[in-house]
Amino acid sequence: MAYLQNRLCLSAAALVACVTLSTTTGFAVPRYDGMWSVSIVTQKGDCIASYRYPMRIANGVLANGGDLAINVSGKVAADGAITAMVSHGDTRARASGRLSATLGRGSWSGASCSGSWTAERRSS
Repeated sequence: MAYLQNRLCLSAAALVACVTLSTTTGFAVPRYDGMWSVSIVTQKGDCIASYRYPMRIANGVLANGGDLAINVSGKVAADGAITAMVSHGDTRARASGRLSATLGRGSWSGASCSGSWTAERRSS
């Protein structure tokens, strides 16, 4: 009888551990991982009118996905909400928005310019 009780306790503990791990945000975020093509449009200011650049998301963390020397930092939440900071030399811009499985959109602003961005997933 003690053997059966110990076996049931171990099974219950494993089930609780599995359920707990599957509901943590760290396991939900990778659904946005992959390469994304981001289109940036200036709506205010004298910055470049529009620009397209690749971004990489790995474990919910944004990174530069191209060859230009720009710094990218940011995160994607489990619900797709995104916050980012992009910089190159003295120029900095903050961005926010939301991703779905294959598309995204939001806004950005820097010292003298602001606008919108859209994103398309290229690979997972």
